[in-house]
Amino acid sequence: MKIIHGITELHLCVNGEDRCVAVRPGETLLRVLREKLGLTGAKCGCENGDCGACTVQLDGIPVKSCLVLAVECDGSAITTIEGLRHHPVQEAFAAANGYQCGFCTPGQILNAAALIQAHPESDEAVDREWMQSNLCRCTGYEGIRDALAVARAGGDGTTDARARTTSDSL
Repeated sequence: MKIIHGITELHLCVNGEDRCVAVRPGETLLRVLREKLGLTGAKCGCENGDCGACTVQLDGIPVKSCLVLAVECDGSAITTIEGLRHHPVQEAFAAANGYQCGFCTPGQILNAAALIQAHPESDEAVDREWMQSNLCRCTGYEGIRDALAVARAGGDGTTDARARTTSDSL
C-alpha cells in the first residue's frame, strides 16, 4: 500500500498529453480534471457514484471520476470527452439525437465508446447492462440506444437506427 502525506505531484497522460499536477491525497480525479486541469466535460452530478455524469476512461476502462482518488492515477492514461473530439461514437450521438439537455452526455459517450471497443457486436442485453451505470433523466434512453446502433453500423445517422435495429432482430 502506498502512503501519501501532503501535496503530491502526479504524472498523468490526459487525452494523449503528458501533464503534471500537484494534488492533496483526498482529491478526486473529477476535481483535479475540472479545477486543476480545466477539463470540465466530466460533470459533477451526485458525487457518490450513482449517476455516471463524471465518467472518464482510466487506462481504457470507464470509471466514475468522483469515486477515484487522483493519487491512484499516477502514471495512468486518462481520456475525457475533450479527448474524444470527432470520435465516431460522439458523432453517432449527435446524428441519432442521443442526448437532450446534454448534462449526462459526456459520460454516456465515454461509456459507450468503451462498450463498443470491448463488445463490438453485443446485443441489447449487454448494452443495457453496460450502460445502466449512466443515468439520463431526460431522454428515456431510446436516443442513446439509437446512437449505439449508429456507431456500431459506422453510419452517419441518416438511416433511422430504430428501423435498422428492428430489422436486425427479425
